Amino acid sequence: MRKRRRTSRGRRDPPPERLLEGRLNRYVARAGVCSRRAADGLIDRGLVKVNGKVVRTYWHQVCREDTVEVNGRQVSPRRFEYLLLNKPKDTISTARDEHARNTVMDLIPEPLRSGLFSVGRLDRDTIGVLLLTSDGELGHRLMHPRYCVPKRYLVQTVEPVSVAAVRRLQSGITLEDGLALADQAAHVRPEDPRLLGIELHQGRNRQIRRMIAALGHQVTRLERVGYAHLTTKGVRRGRWRRLQPQEIARLKRITGMRSSSLAHK
Repeated sequence: MRKRRRTSRGRRDPPPERLLEGRLNRYVARAGVCSRRAADGLIDRGLVKVNGKVVRTYWHQVCREDTVEVNGRQVSPRRFEYLLLNKPKDTISTARDEHARNTVMDLIPEPLRSGLFSVGRLDRDTIGVLLLTSDGELGHRLMHPRYCVPKRYLVQTVEPVSVAAVRRLQSGITLEDGLALADQAAHVRPEDPRLLGIELHQGRNRQIRRMIAALGHQVTRLERVGYAHLTTKGVRRGRWRRLQPQEIARLKRITGMRSSSLAHK
C-alpha cells in the first residue's frame, strides 16, 4: 500500500478522498455567513451541523464532501467579491431602502450583489470611496476600531474655519455618543480656510458632520478620498471596479488575516 506523503512539518497529507476545507469556524466565515468570531458563537450555541450532527468545536476539520448547515440552511464557501465604488451623492449605503430611494446596490450588476454589504457607511450626501464585499470576516475587521484603519476626507464648509477650530478636531470634541477626534486635520490650502483635510479611524454615524457642527460650522460638501490605501483614482463617480489581488492581500495584512486562495481565484 502506498504511503501518504509527509509535509515539511512531519504531518501526513489527508488521503485524496478526504481533502480538507479547513476549520469549521473559518468554513462558515468563508461561506459569507458572518465573521469568524461570530461563527464561534454560532458553533457554541449548537446552530452549526456537519453531516446532520451538531458540532460544538470550532476547530473541527471540515472535509470537501461534508455537508454544513447553519441554523438549518446549507452553506458552502464561495468566491468573495471585493468592489471599490466611487459613491455618488443622493445614494443610500444599504442593500435596500424602504422608501425606494437610490442605493449603492443599484449601481452594481445583479449577478454580483448576492452577499455584498458596505464596509462602513457613507451618509446619503457624502461621496467617494466605499468598499463593498461579501467577505464577512474582512469587512467586520476593517470596521473594528482595534485595527485603526485610516479614512481620509475632504470637507468644504460655508464659512472659514479658524486654525484654533481645526486644532480642536485633533484634541477631541465631545459629542452625544462620546469623545470624537481626528487623527489629523488641516487646511488643504492656506488661501481657502473653508476646505479641510481630515483623517480618522473612528467610524461613528455622521461623525465628521457632527464634529464640524460642534465647531459652529456647516458642511456643504463631504468626500471620502481614501480608505486604508484605496482611492477612487481612475474610477468615475457612480462607477466601480474590482480590487486587485495585491490590494486585497494588503487589507488582510493590516487586519491580521491570512490570505486565502479561495477569495480571489
